Amino acid sequence: MGSLVSVEFTNRTLRGKIDIAKFWTLSAPVVTSPLTISATTQRLSQVLRLQSPLPSAVLVSMSQKPSQSRSDTSSTYIRATNETATIGVVSAGLTDSPKYPNAWSKIREYIREPAAEFLGTMILVIFGCGGNCQVVLSSSTAVTASAKGEFLSLNFGWAVGLALGVLVSGGVSGGHINPAVTLALASLRDFPWGKVPYYILAQLLGALCGGGIIYANYYHAINAYEGGPDIRTISGTGGLFGTYAADYMTSASSFFSEFLASSMLIIAILAATDKRNGPIGVWVVPLTVFTAVLGIGLALGMETGFAINPARDFGPRLLTAMVGYGKDVFTFRNQYWLWCPILGPILGMQVGGLVYDLLIYTGSESIVNKP
Repeated sequence: MGSLVSVEFTNRTLRGKIDIAKFWTLSAPVVTSPLTISATTQRLSQVLRLQSPLPSAVLVSMSQKPSQSRSDTSSTYIRATNETATIGVVSAGLTDSPKYPNAWSKIREYIREPAAEFLGTMILVIFGCGGNCQVVLSSSTAVTASAKGEFLSLNFGWAVGLALGVLVSGGVSGGHINPAVTLALASLRDFPWGKVPYYILAQLLGALCGGGIIYANYYHAINAYEGGPDIRTISGTGGLFGTYAADYMTSASSFFSEFLASSMLIIAILAATDKRNGPIGVWVVPLTVFTAVLGIGLALGMETGFAINPARDFGPRLLTAMVGYGKDVFTFRNQYWLWCPILGPILGMQVGGLVYDLLIYTGSESIVNKP
């Protein structure tokens, strides 16, 4: 039978190696001789994949019962039977995974969060605006012989885009990919206000780049749909990138539609990330936002195009102004771009988040639960 071996490290950079060792069972004999100590340390080095073996002159102590104390730096427990061999401190430098293996890795350490927001938002817009383009452009026989989708299809495009964007960025930045979400978490929870400006900037740039990529991809189809490379109209293809309310919608009703849809989205997000409201797995949040956006599109998307994200609308809208759609993209309905797809989602998420925290959330990081 093997021994229970507990290994305690003071070097924090070894944590990744330690996690690997958790799933190993060392059939180590009771350590009672220098020869056995050497064999045990060599075997442990192999498990942890260290560049050089652990020093054989290590501190070994024996006991009949496992120690209950754990170092707050990091520790690994590999269980076998009821005997314990504690192997002492591993010095720094015995790992093949330094924190900064090259110059780029050090730069990346400082830009990971905004880079994740940039990439996540870009993915959202690529799938969302890409879905818009395929469904609408394919409806013209000048583009394709038959239609390649319907309203449900573009709803799926936005839902898939948001789910993948959150999956890509969630573990690094939290997967906001929406300025209204960032502002809601900063005002209602403990998200640092100092991060808000560069989160929002990254989201806007990601949406702009995503819109540019889709415009380039569908450039010739847009030309065929509009009637030429020099023709760009809001009523024709402008709505494939920015959102515009239906003609029968008043200003107040347009704002309310975005306000309502955005409040539903933030409630879903907060519920999915609330540990006190249910288990949270790696797929829970992406699946939740997928379902929420699909539902919002199906139930509330017809009237304003359900922007529910200032970056998702402003980035592609700015792109259209740059490629020939003109100033009308900003002057439409007396600066519709500002008070509907920007202020509507921001205020909607503030109210929706407050409602969730007032009625459901019990965590101490909410302003509602602070003394």
